Amino acid sequence: MTYCVALYLKDGLVMLSDTRTNAGVDHISIFSKMHVFEEPGDRMIALMTAGNLSLTQSVIALIQEGVELDGEIRTISSVNGMFQAAQLVGAAVRQVWKRDGHALKEQRVDFDLSIILGGQIRGDRVRLFHVYAAGNFIEATADNAFFQIGEHKYGKPILDRALNHNTPIEEGMKLVLISMDSTLRSNLTVGLPLDLIAYRRDSLKLETKRRIGEDDPCFKEISDGWSQALREAFRSLPPPRWAD
Repeated sequence: MTYCVALYLKDGLVMLSDTRTNAGVDHISIFSKMHVFEEPGDRMIALMTAGNLSLTQSVIALIQEGVELDGEIRTISSVNGMFQAAQLVGAAVRQVWKRDGHALKEQRVDFDLSIILGGQIRGDRVRLFHVYAAGNFIEATADNAFFQIGEHKYGKPILDRALNHNTPIEEGMKLVLISMDSTLRSNLTVGLPLDLIAYRRDSLKLETKRRIGEDDPCFKEISDGWSQALREAFRSLPPPRWAD
């Protein structure tokens, strides 16, 4: 399993993923689910993947090698805008389905993948998309300012309560780390290290790119501080009146 979360903010993007893959208790490995394609001054595009590892790796390889789109072979480095980038990823997903879908079905294996795609290309605005296993996609908006894929239920409440489109990037990084910490504590199939990026609108280069391990002091401070704040908030609440 995995957990990936991305925020669509007025000032840019924040994206965070774990690195654990689990094919049974004897087959736990570390694979990065964050894929960054950056050409400073021209584009910054990042993808996070969840689902069947072989399928997602095939999609990432195809968008680098080239996929036919509107009669031309396009790559993630040659698309003209973020909407076309989302179309490219969708086309790659459908190409992988065409190649592997029937064989997977015969083996009773689900065609299981989902992708978050975000970034900015020169001349275009910052955009964030969620691409599904059918190759179709939706786009984040100011009213729906985050996407999650994988094991998302534990990390969603803090985003629902505290996030909005105007949240500063620095606060957004804190929110995704709390969201991930809640997931790590409740689901063993999600694990460290983590990959975090932050992108500021119109900069066309990453502002932050960080691998976060168990000994990372910033993550430990946020994790411990959030746990303590929750305990204090719980103790400060009065008991239900009907409990008397």
